[in-house]
Amino acid sequence: MLFGRSHLIAMVLTLAVSGLLVALTRRQRGADAPIRYGLATVLIADWVWWYWIAWQHGWLTVGDALPINLCDWATVATIIALLAPRQRAYELAYFWALCGTVQGMITPDTPYDFPEVRFLNFFIYHGGIIASVLYLTFGTGMRPVPRSIPRVIAWSFGYLAAAAIVDVALGTNYGFLRAKAPGQTLFGFMPEWPWYIPVLVALGVASAMLYYLPWFIADRIRKTPHEVGS
Repeated sequence: MLFGRSHLIAMVLTLAVSGLLVALTRRQRGADAPIRYGLATVLIADWVWWYWIAWQHGWLTVGDALPINLCDWATVATIIALLAPRQRAYELAYFWALCGTVQGMITPDTPYDFPEVRFLNFFIYHGGIIASVLYLTFGTGMRPVPRSIPRVIAWSFGYLAAAAIVDVALGTNYGFLRAKAPGQTLFGFMPEWPWYIPVLVALGVASAMLYYLPWFIADRIRKTPHEVGS
């Protein structure tokens, strides 16, 4: 249930775990690598777990078996950034997680509640991505830079193109390009297909700018624009 007890607990736990991991690595720097590898293991294990339970219960269809959801791409970028921290992977994880995965966490397109296995899988998956990005940002000191914005926008249009090709070829709805997401989501406030697609793109670009804004302000206050890792 949207904003029910289970939903709220899942969101609070995501933030709490992130904070605890950041505090731990700041107190003990040797904890960084184990934390990063542990988070990557959780994401990989949860992904495998989803395919296993979906296959066991006959839930797999062409519409959800392929890794063509934006959260799938965010997961890959996050795992790469956790295992071998690099600016390009991190910035994709940062913006895709905050612009997309956070929205999925706040308004989940799943009707299931705790302790249903699909509820657990959904929130471990989405919460794991968000916790990982928050840890990389505040625990390891990684951050987006000015050139991150055009790079992430280019990659995002690349994702949309890939999702559109798959949707046309297979009749699927990856990227929600052929129909709105079910349930109580932001799609409910958007115009009907296909007019919500440009709105979705505009919101994505605006969200990227919004999530870069704190860094922009901090750089202006210091009057030393940050270009490390650009």
